[in-house]
Amino acid sequence: VQLQASGGGLVQPGGSLRLSCGASGFSLDYYAIGWFRQAPGKEREGVSCISSSDGSTAYADSVKGRFTISRDNAKNTVYLQMNSLKPEDTAVYYCAAGNFYGSSWHPTAYDYWGQGTLVTVSS
Repeated sequence: VQLQASGGGLVQPGGSLRLSCGASGFSLDYYAIGWFRQAPGKEREGVSCISSSDGSTAYADSVKGRFTISRDNAKNTVYLQMNSLKPEDTAVYYCAAGNFYGSSWHPTAYDYWGQGTLVTVSS
């Protein structure tokens, strides 16, 4: 059972990246998925989540209108499309999967974590 986050990199302010969260050993179809990030010297914070039940999504105020979370069940992958990136979006991004109903901003609710992918927004 493994989650793998990928797609990070260096991008200029205003640019875009798409992060992927793939699973092996289990199906993400009925799992709640959360994207979290941790910048140097800061606590981990929730960025976005998608519900296990109805597919509803939620976003942190800091990324609302710029980031979009989505599922592709056929590929067993969840994506985080990040547009209009800002230097303050620089962080290691983690995806997490939780076997519970609905969605959650609490990291402790999630069962599996990816290894993290670094996003650097800089000119």
